[in-house]
Amino acid sequence: MSLGIAPAARAVTPAPDGGYPNGNTAEGDSALFSLTSGSYNTAVGAGALYSDTTGSYNTATGFQTLNSNTGGGNTATGYHALLSNTTGSYNTANGYQALLSNTMGNLNTATGENALASNTTGVNNAAFGPALSNNTTGSGNTANGAGALNFNVDGNDNTANGNGALGFNNSGNNNTADGFSALLHNSGGSFNTANGTQALYSNTTGGSNTASGSYALYSNTMGGYNTASGTNALYNNLGSFYNTASGAGALYNNTTGSSNTASGLNALFTNKIGSSNTASGAGALYYNTGNNNTASGQNALYNNTSGSNNIALGLSAGSNLTTGSNNIILGANVVGNASDANTTRIGNSTQKKTLIGGISGKTVANGVGVIINSNGQLGTIQSSARYKEAIKPMDKTSETILTLKPVTFRYREELDPDKIPQFGLIAEEVEKVNPDLVVRDEDGKVNTVRYEAVNAMLLNEFLKEHRKMLEQEATIARQQKQIDALTSGLQRVSDQVEASKPIRQLVADRQ
Repeated sequence: MSLGIAPAARAVTPAPDGGYPNGNTAEGDSALFSLTSGSYNTAVGAGALYSDTTGSYNTATGFQTLNSNTGGGNTATGYHALLSNTTGSYNTANGYQALLSNTMGNLNTATGENALASNTTGVNNAAFGPALSNNTTGSGNTANGAGALNFNVDGNDNTANGNGALGFNNSGNNNTADGFSALLHNSGGSFNTANGTQALYSNTTGGSNTASGSYALYSNTMGGYNTASGTNALYNNLGSFYNTASGAGALYNNTTGSSNTASGLNALFTNKIGSSNTASGAGALYYNTGNNNTASGQNALYNNTSGSNNIALGLSAGSNLTTGSNNIILGANVVGNASDANTTRIGNSTQKKTLIGGISGKTVANGVGVIINSNGQLGTIQSSARYKEAIKPMDKTSETILTLKPVTFRYREELDPDKIPQFGLIAEEVEKVNPDLVVRDEDGKVNTVRYEAVNAMLLNEFLKEHRKMLEQEATIARQQKQIDALTSGLQRVSDQVEASKPIRQLVADRQ
C-alpha cells in the first residue's frame, strides 16, 4: 500500500523525505506547509515557503525564507530572506534578511546582509551588500556596496556603486553614484552623476550635476546643472548653477557663483561669488571674484580679484591685474598693471614685427593718423581745446626748424631689403636744434622725429611768411596808388604845358 498526497492536501507532519507532487521539494519543519497547487517549488529550512499555496517556481533556502510568499519565481537564500514576501514575483534574495520586508515588489535582486531589507512594493531593484536596506517603494535602483542607497525609500532608477554611495537618498531619482560615499547625503536631488570618492558628498536636493573625481562638488547641496571633473573640482560649491570645472581644484572655493567655466589645475580656485567667468589653464583667474572674465593660459589673470569684463590670452597674461575691468590682454607674459582699466595690450617687447591684414590699401576717408609712444601705446593726436591747457601762439618758437637739414637716405638692409629711397630728417641733428621735436625709445635713446610737430611749426612759419607777404602786398598796393595818383597829376601838368605851347609861340612871334 502506497502513501500518496493529493495536490490540495496540507503537507504532512513531519514532512516526508523526497519530493512532493508537481515538482515540489520540501525539507525542514513546516517547509511548504500551506502548498495547494503550486508547482516546482523548492523549500529547504524550517518555515521556508510556509504560506505558499499556489505560487510556483520559488526556491527558498534558510530559516523562514519566503515564509509569507504566495508569488512565483522567487529565490531566497539566507535567514529571513524575503521573509514577508506575499505576491511579489521573480525576486532574488541572497543573504541575512535580504529583501526582508518585500511584500508585492517584483524583479528585485538582493545579495548581502540586509540588502533591500525594507523594500515592500518596489520593482527592478538590485542590491549587492547591505545596500538599499530601507527601500520600500522605489524601483529600478541598483546598489552595490555596504550602505549603498541604504536610506532610499521611494527614489527610482538610481545606481550606486561603492560603500555609502547615495547612502541617504530617499526620494531622488535617476542618480548615478560610483565611489566611496559618492552622493552620500543626496535626499531628493535627481539626475546627478558622481564618480569618485565622496564626489557630490553633501548634495541634498541639487539636480542634474555631474562630478567626476574624488571630492568633486563635495560641498554642493542645492546647486544644479554643474559639471566638475577632477579631484576637488568645485569642492565648496553650495547652491550655484551652470558651472563647469575641469581639473584638480578648479573652481575649488566657488560657493554661489554661477555660469563659470574653469579648465585646468586650480583654475578659478578662489572664486566664490563671481559669475559667467571662463578660465582655461592652471591657475587661471585663481583669485577671481569678478564677473564676465575670460582667461586662457597658465596663471592668466591670476591676481584678478574684483575686476570684470576682462579678456586675457597667454601664459601669465594679465597676471598683475587686480581690480581693473574691461581690459583685453593678449600674449604670453603680457602681465599688465594692477590698476589697468579699459586697456588693450597685445604682445610685449620681445615682438619685433606686427602684421595686421585688412589695413594696407584700405581707404578711411575721414580717419586720422595713428601714432605710438615708446611704451607701445597706440593713439591719435587730439586737437580739441577741451583736451589742452596753457594755450598760446607759437610765435617765434617755430623758427628753430629753419635750421633743420632735410636729407635723403635709405634704411639699412635688415630694415628695408628693397632699399627704397627715403626723405626726412636725422633725429640726432633735430635734437640739437630742439629736443622737444624728438622721441626716445624705452632705453632713453633718441629714436625718431615728431614729424607732426614739425609740420605744425612749418605751418606756423608758412603763415608768418604769408602774413608778411600780405602786408607787403598791401604796402605795394598803397604805394601803387600813390604812384598812380602822382602819375595822374604829372599827366595833367604835362597836358597843361602842351596846351600852353601855341600861346607861348604867339607871344614870342609878336615880340
